[in-house]
Amino acid sequence: MKKYILGFIVMGSFATAQNLTIDETVTGPRKYAPFTQIAQQWRKDSKSISFLSADYTSLREKRADNGWRATTLVTKSELETALKDKIPTDVFSLKMFPYEIEWKTASTFDAAISGSKNNYKVTYDINSKKITQVIPSPKEAGQLKIASNNNIAWTKENNIRITTESGTIIEVTNDTNKGIVNGSDYVHRQEFGINNGIWWNETGTQLAFYRKDETMVGDYPIINWNEREAVNNNIKYPMAGMTSENVTLVVFDVASKKSITLQTGEPKEQYLTMVTWDPSGKFIYIGILNREQNHLKLNQYNVQTGAFVKTLLEEKAATWIEPQHALTFVPKQTNQFIYQTDFYGYNQMFLYNTDGKLVKNLGYKDVIVKEILGFDPTATKVNYIGVTNSGLETQLFQVDLKSGKTTQLTSVPGVHTASISSDGTLILDQYSNTNTPNVISVLETKNPSKETLVLKAENPFNGKIDLPKIEMVDLVSADGKTPLHGRIIYPKNFDATKKYPVMVYLYGGSHAQLVNNKWLTGAGYFDLYMAQQGYIVFTMDNRGSDNRGKKFCDVNHRQLGVNEMADQMKGIEFLKSKSFVDADKIGVFGWSFGGYMTTTLMTNQADTFKVGVAGGPVIDWKYYEVMYGERYMDTPQENPEGYAKTSLIDKAKNLKGRLLIIHGAQDPVVVQQNSMNFIEACIKAGKQVDYFLYPNHEHNVGGYDRIHMYAKIADYFNTHLKK
Repeated sequence: MKKYILGFIVMGSFATAQNLTIDETVTGPRKYAPFTQIAQQWRKDSKSISFLSADYTSLREKRADNGWRATTLVTKSELETALKDKIPTDVFSLKMFPYEIEWKTASTFDAAISGSKNNYKVTYDINSKKITQVIPSPKEAGQLKIASNNNIAWTKENNIRITTESGTIIEVTNDTNKGIVNGSDYVHRQEFGINNGIWWNETGTQLAFYRKDETMVGDYPIINWNEREAVNNNIKYPMAGMTSENVTLVVFDVASKKSITLQTGEPKEQYLTMVTWDPSGKFIYIGILNREQNHLKLNQYNVQTGAFVKTLLEEKAATWIEPQHALTFVPKQTNQFIYQTDFYGYNQMFLYNTDGKLVKNLGYKDVIVKEILGFDPTATKVNYIGVTNSGLETQLFQVDLKSGKTTQLTSVPGVHTASISSDGTLILDQYSNTNTPNVISVLETKNPSKETLVLKAENPFNGKIDLPKIEMVDLVSADGKTPLHGRIIYPKNFDATKKYPVMVYLYGGSHAQLVNNKWLTGAGYFDLYMAQQGYIVFTMDNRGSDNRGKKFCDVNHRQLGVNEMADQMKGIEFLKSKSFVDADKIGVFGWSFGGYMTTTLMTNQADTFKVGVAGGPVIDWKYYEVMYGERYMDTPQENPEGYAKTSLIDKAKNLKGRLLIIHGAQDPVVVQQNSMNFIEACIKAGKQVDYFLYPNHEHNVGGYDRIHMYAKIADYFNTHLKK
């Protein structure tokens, strides 16, 4: 890979500029956000961009035919008046204009509205200033999905209801056993790209839904301390190697009120992913992934009988397979669909037909498909956001379905988000990079170099905050082969002749990336705060992190944390080569997988790290859940050596530095058993360790308590590392 160093951000000092306060480690991202267009999108069938006003009180627009000047489309008060006229039986008090709207035509949009009695999906006409359609739904509705014919499917506790357009309520399921959960998106613990539990067919006549049977999974205690007498709230938490949930997919016919269970077969402990209706409504496609997560079948099922029809394609891997995306059918070509997979190295698109034949490989170089934006008006090209430049940037691409030719439509270095007007002629491009807080432009698809600037934000810190210098650096992994990307944030008034303590902030696990070519390089405000307090703050994305392809992660199979630690130590080696780094004062902080990495480094590299703060840490992978844990580690029965090697319980005896473990007392993700067992191991080994619980928090600490948490972490470093 060509070496890529972005240089660094240097902000001048101002007489009035100050350091961030500890409160601003939490409030800063909002307080010092670069100016932007909030919730911007193209109006359908127009060359007009809609967005919310800065005070969230109106919907505004910028149009090509008026030089992209801002005008108001509708105010919050006008929308409230229309609601009261159309629904006089309910009370509405909008705190802000609805954030998420969907344009149906050039003049009408849909919005979700909450009233005192019901929730509503309303259609508003900006010309008449009237609401033209109202679809009510119960306040208690959970997973709510509205069909094309306005039937509404929704969940209540563990069951599904349908409210028809006429207002009739149909009981789809009536399971009284709470261990049977219908329609939930929390199936397979939301791994494999699962974010939905119910799916309407195109006509709204049939509903597919997950039925999760977790009666065979043991109850796991989560204590609620807020009651007069503490209450035990049991959850289902299948740990690696233990009995897991059984999931099926059911199809309910609205007219007959009958259900069919698709015959997805045995064994019951398998994963049903990528659920997609065929446009004809006759079939459903499901990705069937075995519990070992190394064999995927894309199957077709008949929705009338539930019978298996055929397997369209299969994938097998020596490590794991992780499907993340449902199928995307091609408009006007209902026998063709786009299938996404990283099986060949990078998540890319492949055009298949419904016979299972590969029509065209749509992949482009090593570009990773991050998001499919949709098709052009002729349905012959696909627009998508792709990750480029060794994971550091995103750009807009367009690929021709017939030829496979790919065109890059944006080019300025940085992290781009983009969308294309419904007529396919204009691009709304927004990007930032290390030196650019926010730029929004309109480009022409036929000539992307022709740019009309819509908004360019000033540096929001100028004259307010003395921002430290940020530098991006390139490193090489422990195997000497793989480029890695890192970031150094320098202390305020940095003097290269002095020596400074170091705080390493890391995550290190899958599906996360901490360093890229966007504003502030992705640094958090606590990172900036600690640099202003006199620390070198260092972050590096080791092998196993996101946006670098499958091989970048595969090295961690059956030994989570081993290669990650080796890479992080290459970062430490780099730091120690700098004369301004105090090698005797290196600390580390991370949360979740980062908490695991922190504790790993504190126990396996005890002579290097003097202070650590581990938030919500995994301590032993046998205490983590089946879906994630077994993907990377297999089961404890299959991989006892790997589990022993990566467990930190027997490493507690190696601890030398000061370690603070923070845990949410109601954490349902990394259960508290992890840190409690490590504390017990420290006691037995005669090792001192500090422990702090946030009683009313789950896996993360939010709200004002987050300020308290950052103050505690900063104080811990100041007390035990800086002095």
